[in-house]
Amino acid sequence: MIVVMVLSMLIQSRLTSRFRKYSNVPLDRSGAEVARLMLQAHGIHDVSIVSIEGTLTDHYNPTTRTVNLSRDVYQGRSVAAAAVAAHECGHVVQHAQGYAPLRLRSALVPVVSFSSNIVSWVLLAGVVFINVFPSLMWFGIALFAMTTLFSFVTLPVEIDASRRAVKWLQSAGITTEKTRPMSVDALKWAAYTYVIAAVSSLATLLYYISIANGRRR
Repeated sequence: MIVVMVLSMLIQSRLTSRFRKYSNVPLDRSGAEVARLMLQAHGIHDVSIVSIEGTLTDHYNPTTRTVNLSRDVYQGRSVAAAAVAAHECGHVVQHAQGYAPLRLRSALVPVVSFSSNIVSWVLLAGVVFINVFPSLMWFGIALFAMTTLFSFVTLPVEIDASRRAVKWLQSAGITTEKTRPMSVDALKWAAYTYVIAAVSSLATLLYYISIANGRRR
């Protein structure tokens, strides 16, 4: 778990530095313009593109049908801004086309939302009362397992969105042979954050299982 924590810090640092670097590589279009063009190219006209606060807070909200881009991405005219905007629009295309892993992740959201709200308290109570009520610990583990499953289901969703983004950016002429590898690299490091999050969740799950199994012995 310590190794995972260190890797997470290193990847986040690398991601920040990559995006800072590629934010200085100019393109003719802003992130918002790239997003609009990609949606139009896929025949999607009922999704709004809005600017939000924060850094790397970009996301697609299927409930409100909005692509939410951080201000630097929304206004930015750079390889980094284009890559992020196209990636989020990749999720919109997944939604429109009924991409199976995205449907599964969406189905898990209510369960994971419920689990996330109480799992810490259940696990804490499970550890405290493990000698009296061991089943409570296993209930907490089952709840946490749902968040771990969600993390792993997220991986193909994010990787596929990046693949769609890179492919469209090149076919639309937004990126060139020179700038395409930069967009690939930026999205690659973004994907690594999801990988390390999934591994971290799995390591934590195994840790709690080891506590429960230790009690049974």
